[in-house]
Amino acid sequence: MNKLFSYGTLQLGQVQMDTFGRNLTGQKDILRKYKINKIKITDPKVIESSGTDEHPILEYTGNDKDFVEGTLYELTDEEILKADSYEVDDYKRCELKFESGQTGYVYLKS
Repeated sequence: MNKLFSYGTLQLGQVQMDTFGRNLTGQKDILRKYKINKIKITDPKVIESSGTDEHPILEYTGNDKDFVEGTLYELTDEEILKADSYEVDDYKRCELKFESGQTGYVYLKS
């Protein structure tokens, strides 16, 4: 199983059902040295699923005082690819370490 940290719309039940066909279970975690900004989404399928054209996006600051709270989910290899399809080109998937000590994927500003 893969770990995926969500801090935005992938935490929404409707998005999870549309993307993975199930509701995900996970645990709360924190990512340090990042902050959340907003981007405008134009993909109609993503907007319909999330209910908004404004989505959060992470940007690296390097500042220990900056942090983002989210949920670390377990996904199969197939589900990770489905998450990649949901995220638009403004995002890139990277593997990082979280405050819990676990590592996992997260979508950052590309």
